[in-house]
Amino acid sequence: MPPPTLTLRALNRATLARQLLLERAPLGVEDAVARLVGLQAQVPHDPYTALWSRLEGFEPAALSDALTARRLARIVVMRGTIHLVTREDALALRPLVQPVLDAELARHRDFAPALEGLDLEPVLVHARTALGGRPLTGPQLRASLAERFPQHDPAALAYACRCKLALVQTPPRGLWGRTAQVTVATAESWLGEPLDRSATLDEVIVRYLAAFGPAAVADVTAWCRLTGLREVVERLRPRLLTFRDEHGRELFDLEDAPRPDPATPAPTRFLPEYDNALLSHADRSRFGHEAGWLAGARGRGTVLHDGLVAARWCVDLDGGRATLVVAAGVRLTKREIASIRAEGRRLLRLLAADAAGREVRLEPVIA
Repeated sequence: MPPPTLTLRALNRATLARQLLLERAPLGVEDAVARLVGLQAQVPHDPYTALWSRLEGFEPAALSDALTARRLARIVVMRGTIHLVTREDALALRPLVQPVLDAELARHRDFAPALEGLDLEPVLVHARTALGGRPLTGPQLRASLAERFPQHDPAALAYACRCKLALVQTPPRGLWGRTAQVTVATAESWLGEPLDRSATLDEVIVRYLAAFGPAAVADVTAWCRLTGLREVVERLRPRLLTFRDEHGRELFDLEDAPRPDPATPAPTRFLPEYDNALLSHADRSRFGHEAGWLAGARGRGTVLHDGLVAARWCVDLDGGRATLVVAAGVRLTKREIASIRAEGRRLLRLLAADAAGREVRLEPVIA
C-alpha cells in the first residue's frame, strides 16, 4: 500500500505546530530553544522576536539572563551560521557540523589560497590558549596571531580559527537593548566543559523531525548543510513513518509528532529577519509560493498570515516615534489587514517600548 499523501496545507500546519507558531506555548526560554534545536542568531536580536511570537508571556530579560548565566550560547552550528542554542547543544552540535566548516574554509576565495599547505595545529593551539584566558574581539585575535605568526595573513588565520575551533560569541553581544562588537571565547572555556563528542546524527535528525517535519532527506540537508544523510535516515527508517508530498517526494516523520487537521486556524505571526522555520527545508512551498520572495529581504522580517508568507516588515524610528512598516507580498482582505495591524501593534510594544508614539503602516503590494 503506498504511503499517504500530505498536502501543502497539512505540511504547513504540522510545521507551524512544531515551531510553536499555531499557538503561543507556556514554555521557558531554555526549553523552547532546546525544542526548536536552536534559533538563527546572526542578527543578535532576532531570537527575541522569534521567541515573542512563540511563547506565552515572553520577557526579553529571561533570554538575556540565560545568556549571561551561560545556560544559552551563541555559536556557529547549522549551515555554518550563528545560532542561539542551549549550553548542552553548543557542546554537542558543534562537533557534528565540523565537516560543513571544513568545506567552508576549503572553498573560501581569499583565505583558502593563503592557508594552502599550512600546518594549522600550532595556530589553533595558540588561539585556544589566547581565547581560553579571556574573550577577544576580532582585531585582538588577529593582532595576537600576527605577533605569533608574522609571516602569515592574520585575517586568514583568524578565519581558520573560526572554522576549526568551537567559538562562542560572548555577552554583552546578544543582550536585549545592547549592542557590542563580536567578542569570542572557546566554548570549552566559556561553558566550563569539554565538547560532547558522544552525540550522533541519528539523534539530531530525530530532533529535526520533531521541530521541522514531516521532511525529506533533502530538507534535513538544507537545515544543517551536512551531506550523506540518506544513510542515516535509512538507518532510522524502522522508527519513522513515511508519507509523500503532492510532488511524490518521500517524507519522513515521527509517529508521535503533531500533524494537526489542515483546517486548523493559523494566527498572524511576525518572524525576524532570519528564522529557521522558513530556512530549514529544501522545498519551502509549505509556506506558500511566496516563500521564495524572502530572498533579498535583508533587514526585514516576515509576516505569516494563515500560515503563509504574506508580507515583510521593518521598524522605522524617527524622532522618538516608531513605525512598523509592513510591505505586503500578496493581496490582503480588510480582515487580514486588521489582523496584521493588531499583531503588529503588539510587536511594537516589545520592540519600541520607550517610543513616544507607535503606529503600523501597510504599504502597497510589492510586485
